[in-house]
Amino acid sequence: MAIPVLLVSGFLGAGKTTLINHLLTQPHGRRLAAVVNDFGAINIDAELLSARADGVVALQNGCICCSLQGDLLRTLGLLLRQDPVPEGIIIETSGVSDPAEIVRSLMDPVIWREAALDAVLCLADARALADRPALLQDPLCQSQLRAADIIVLNKVDEVSAEELAALRPRLDAARPGCTILEAVQGAVPPELFFTGDPWRGSIPAAPSRFSTPRFETMSWTSDAPLSLPRFQAAVSRLAPRLVRAKGILQFAGREGQPMLFQMVGQRATFSPAPPPSPDAAPVRLVLIAENGRLRPEATTALLESCRA
Repeated sequence: MAIPVLLVSGFLGAGKTTLINHLLTQPHGRRLAAVVNDFGAINIDAELLSARADGVVALQNGCICCSLQGDLLRTLGLLLRQDPVPEGIIIETSGVSDPAEIVRSLMDPVIWREAALDAVLCLADARALADRPALLQDPLCQSQLRAADIIVLNKVDEVSAEELAALRPRLDAARPGCTILEAVQGAVPPELFFTGDPWRGSIPAAPSRFSTPRFETMSWTSDAPLSLPRFQAAVSRLAPRLVRAKGILQFAGREGQPMLFQMVGQRATFSPAPPPSPDAAPVRLVLIAENGRLRPEATTALLESCRA
């Protein structure tokens, strides 16, 4: 199974390093590595993170979306050859990076087999946006938002309720349909990332709550393969209500070829999955949404209609 990669972008001072520190220090039990890019010759972010991850690699004095792109790919190769191999990799871009180029590099089929892009986060500084509304018109800021699967509106404790209420529709207009998480000190729900293999335990009959109260999850399995066109149509209907989805799927006419399905934000991907264990159902799917949006009965009925 490919190692999941989380790409963290955002404008200068938005709180990227603080968010990564939060993820690295949570009690999830995963071995995480971090790749940190600072545009200057001294990489302060790497020093701040060095005690928090199994491996912190600093890429400095350049931008990983252009001059350091080859260094980034070589660094990923080194991390993949570590023993033990990290169970997740976080890449922090500099505040002047356009993540679109990095996303294109990570989507290369050769890289994807070993290190699959899990999600793209873009941090937005609530205080800075409230003070300087023109920031959302900055071409770099717009590029960062367009590449995001999830927008983290950080430092919401530094703005009033009225300012916050005005910011959300502006971000939604800049990146229509994107999930927006509000955060203080970069504290995002770790359950949304590096989900690993979530299908080894029992399957809940109803949505269960995360330790972070805002989100819930439900699982669905099928002993029969799915119709690919019907599943694609179902996902299109479910996508506006989901934060993310992940599953091991088999489709009619392609039995024996399990596929890993991942969806985060508005981006969905398929890639080959390893053979399932003998007692595993051919189709195993996990959905994550904000509380109250899963509608388990309707969602289950929709997924049941996808059976071949």
